[in-house]
Amino acid sequence: MSKNVIVKLVGLLLLLPGMAMAHTGHHGATGFLQGFSHPMGGLDHLLAMLAVGLWASQLGGRALWAVPCTFVAVMMFGSVLGLSAIHIPFIETGILVSILVLGTLIAGAFKVPAVYSVATVALFALFHGHAHGAEMHINNSAIAYIVGFSLATAILHVAGMGLGVVMNKINLEKVNRFAGVAIVISGLFLAV
Repeated sequence: MSKNVIVKLVGLLLLLPGMAMAHTGHHGATGFLQGFSHPMGGLDHLLAMLAVGLWASQLGGRALWAVPCTFVAVMMFGSVLGLSAIHIPFIETGILVSILVLGTLIAGAFKVPAVYSVATVALFALFHGHAHGAEMHINNSAIAYIVGFSLATAILHVAGMGLGVVMNKINLEKVNRFAGVAIVISGLFLAV
């Protein structure tokens, strides 16, 4: 798949309505346990978090840790923006596009330079974090909520990385690529 085709695909995906729908907009999320369960409970977040880990394992080298660590750090920043009611457009669409793009990168085994890999996940993390933050109350348990979803996200990244590393070690890289296809198909399912 050429760069031009990927750019056009992403452009078309941005035109889709925000349909990932893991976010209720109820602004009532509080505490560590609710924060921890949020990434585990929404298929959109679960797919994206595992995809970040799988892609990092494909990239290897410094990206193995730089990609997931960047995601968690920027996601926390995005949650503060959401909590502060700072508007970012296309949040749900951005979350959906993150699943589709990450799945495509895994399926195609694209070796993207580290700086672009980090920038890609940083953008997607901003959307995911903002969605988390927009559901929080400003109170004492907001920090516990942020810690909860950050820890769950890190665990899902490590799970994806572990799966990817094991598959690479036993020469089953095609399984990683198939997982990328499955992530894209799941993302398309969420879109409809």
